Amino acid sequence: MGGPDPDMWVERLFRDLCGHVLALTDLPAGSPAGFMDREIRSGEGWSERLGEVLSTCRVFVPLFSPRYFASEMCGKEWYAFAQRAIYHQAKSNRSAEAIVPALWVPLPPEQLPGPAERLQFNHRAFGDRYVTDGLYGLIKLRRFAEEYEAAVYELAKRIVSVADTTRVASGSPVDYRHAPSAFGKPSGGPRPMHLTIAAPTRHDLPEGRAPDYYGKQSQDWNPYHPDSARPLAYVAQDLVRSLNYQATVSSFDHEAPPDPDQPPARPEILLVDRWALEDDERCARLAAFDAEPRPWVSLVVAWNRDDPQSRLSEAQLVRKLERTMPRQMSQGRPACRLAARGVFSMEAFGQILPQVVESAAQEYLRHAEVFPPAPPPGSARPTRFRLSGPMGAPAPAPAPDHPDTHSRGTAPDAEDTDDGRS
Repeated sequence: MGGPDPDMWVERLFRDLCGHVLALTDLPAGSPAGFMDREIRSGEGWSERLGEVLSTCRVFVPLFSPRYFASEMCGKEWYAFAQRAIYHQAKSNRSAEAIVPALWVPLPPEQLPGPAERLQFNHRAFGDRYVTDGLYGLIKLRRFAEEYEAAVYELAKRIVSVADTTRVASGSPVDYRHAPSAFGKPSGGPRPMHLTIAAPTRHDLPEGRAPDYYGKQSQDWNPYHPDSARPLAYVAQDLVRSLNYQATVSSFDHEAPPDPDQPPARPEILLVDRWALEDDERCARLAAFDAEPRPWVSLVVAWNRDDPQSRLSEAQLVRKLERTMPRQMSQGRPACRLAARGVFSMEAFGQILPQVVESAAQEYLRHAEVFPPAPPPGSARPTRFRLSGPMGAPAPAPAPDHPDTHSRGTAPDAEDTDDGRS
C-alpha cells in the first residue's frame, strides 16, 4: 500500500545542503553541488552511474540511521569510497579522511559497524539538539527550525572544508554485482580476522635480492613498490577493517606452531612472498604448516611482475611454492586458488581480498563448530567458541535491486559529485 514518502525529508536536506555549498564556493550558479542516488531512475543504468560517481566524488556523506546500516547497497557504496581512500594512502603514505557523517537518527556507538565507529568526528560542533535528535528530529519539528538551519550550515561548511583540504585520487568504478558491504552481516559481536606475513626482512634476504621491498620486520614487506609507499600488511589490514572485521597482523616467523588438535582460534589470511621460501628453515616451517588441513586459512601470494628480479625468477619460485604448500595452493573457492597463484597489482589485491576474507570466515565458522570435543558423561556441555552475530547469523534477505527502494542520504560536494544514504 502507498504511504508517505520516507525520503521526502532527505531530499529537502539535500537541497538545503547544495544551496549552502554553492554559496560557500565559486561553483557557477546552477552547477550540481552534489549527487543523491535517488536522481537515478529505472532503466538509466543506475549501477554504472553510481559506480562512476563514487569513483570521482570528493566527499562522501552517509546519513546515519538504523535503515542506513541495514542496507546492503549503502554498505557497498561506503566500501567503494573507503577503498579509494585506502589506495590513496597506500600510494602517497598520507591518510585521506573524506567521509563526513551526518546523524539522521542518533545511534549509540555499540550499534555502529566498525567502519562507522572508527570515524573520528565531532558531532557536537553542529549543536547539542542535533546530537540528541538528529537531523530528522530537527527537520520534522517546527520549534527546532533554527537548530536545523544551524546544523545544516555547519555540515555544509565541513563538507566544503574537507573537499578543499583532502584530495582522494579517482579510482576505477566499482562493479556492484561483486562489491562487498562495509557493514558485514547483521549486527552482533566483533568479527576477528588475522593477517600473517611470511616474508624476509632486510637482514635475511636471499643473496642478491634487492632490499627495496623490505624493512626491519616481515610486516614491512612492500611488494608493490614503487607504486605503493606503504607495507602490504597495513594496506590489507585497512581493507579488512573496511569490511567490518577486527584485523590483527603478525609475522609468520614469530608465530607459535598451531596445535592441530585444537579448534581454530580465528580465520586467517596468510600473505606470502615467494622469496621467503629461499630460506630453508622458513620453507620447512611453511611446509609443516601446509601439512595439516586448515581451510579457515586463505593463502594470498602478492607478486609484482614489474619487479625485474621477481619476473626473472618467477618460474623457479612458483615451482618451489607448489612443492612446499600444495594443500594451500589448491584448497578453497576459485578466488582463493587464484589468489594463491599470484596477485600482480595493488588494485587486483583490493578486488580479490574481500572474496578471500569471506571464504576464510565461512570455513572458520564451519570448523569452529566441529572441533570442540564432547563433554564427559554426566557433565554440562562446554561452551563452544564461536562468533555471535555477524558471521554466525543467518544471511539477511536480499536487498531490492533498485536504489529507490532504499533509504537515502545526501552527498553534496564542493566541486563535482558525491553520494550517501540514510
